[in-house]
Amino acid sequence: MSQFDLTDDQLQIQEMARKFTADAISPHASEWDEKHIFPRDTIREAAELGFGAIYVSEESGGIGLGRLEAALIMEAMAYGCPSTSAFISIHNMTSWMIDRFGSAEVKQKYLPSMITMERMGSYCLTEPSSGSDAAALKTKAVLDGDHYVVSGSKAFISGGGENEIYVTMVRTGEEGPKGITALVIEKDMKGVSFGAQEKKLGWHSQPTAQVNFDEVRVPVANRVGAEGEGFRIAMMGLDGGRLNIGACSLGGAQRCLDEAIKYTKDRKQFGQAIADFQATQFTLADMETELQAARYLLYVAAAKVTANAPDKTRFAAMAKRLATDTGSSVVDRALQLHGGYGYLQDYPIERFWRDLRVHSILEGTNQVMRVIVSRDMLRQ
Repeated sequence: MSQFDLTDDQLQIQEMARKFTADAISPHASEWDEKHIFPRDTIREAAELGFGAIYVSEESGGIGLGRLEAALIMEAMAYGCPSTSAFISIHNMTSWMIDRFGSAEVKQKYLPSMITMERMGSYCLTEPSSGSDAAALKTKAVLDGDHYVVSGSKAFISGGGENEIYVTMVRTGEEGPKGITALVIEKDMKGVSFGAQEKKLGWHSQPTAQVNFDEVRVPVANRVGAEGEGFRIAMMGLDGGRLNIGACSLGGAQRCLDEAIKYTKDRKQFGQAIADFQATQFTLADMETELQAARYLLYVAAAKVTANAPDKTRFAAMAKRLATDTGSSVVDRALQLHGGYGYLQDYPIERFWRDLRVHSILEGTNQVMRVIVSRDMLRQ
């Protein structure tokens, strides 16, 4: 054993997630994608294994694992369906934010049903006019007695219209990050409405819609953290979210690499298997090398986030950028190795190609990841 090996406990967690994926996700993922099915029952089966509260504390009813263990779970589930794995990641981000920063009252109110995924959570930061410049958000919350009155809209919300709980960043004060507060808003609160489901390139197994707030009265007790701390809390949530989305890219890319190895060994051209051509072998070798490099950077970053290391945000950004770019590149080459068959829905490659494309955009674009890394480097 070396410091770079997974522990026995981590290997057992990984194997449990892989078995769940093989049994409950992979056989159905193609149908979910083709028919735009949101697999609520399967997601709740994942929660029975603790996957709805991976890094929620044991005191609050979660399984209290670290970010590396979470990455292993997300990577394993993405081997079957990146879209479904990413959805579970986002729910975990919201449940962790409530557990880590919420009052005893708000934790008791929401966590029991979120841990079982009886109620599912969405993370609401992005707005129609503020994406990468998230601190410029306009959704406003005005204090009125023991309630905030919330008005505004959030865009591209995973779970929008389907999920019951929306952890929402709102403006309660001055312009910029210091004027932002986090609130838990429920689907059934008066004044909450949703746009039409977005028609997306990929991620067909999960709903995505705009969320609208029209003078929604939200109890002050539903605040997560202190007033003005919302942006800091949102960014801390994103450190883990970036690791998970990177892990989803690793899992999807690993599936496509495995499919490419199998296909090139079986497919014959010019009298021999195309795996016997050196050009194919070099391509496969590069795919494996780049995927492993991205994987180990992501595992290191996950350990840093768990340890609350000073450079955790830089490493999370580097890992997210490398894992998502590498994942898309590996899947693209896997499709190329399949030739025309890779472009057909009869093979899984094209689904992964579509699903992984958005990973370099969400949880902070990969251009913003470079900004985060360079700023941290130049600050020293």
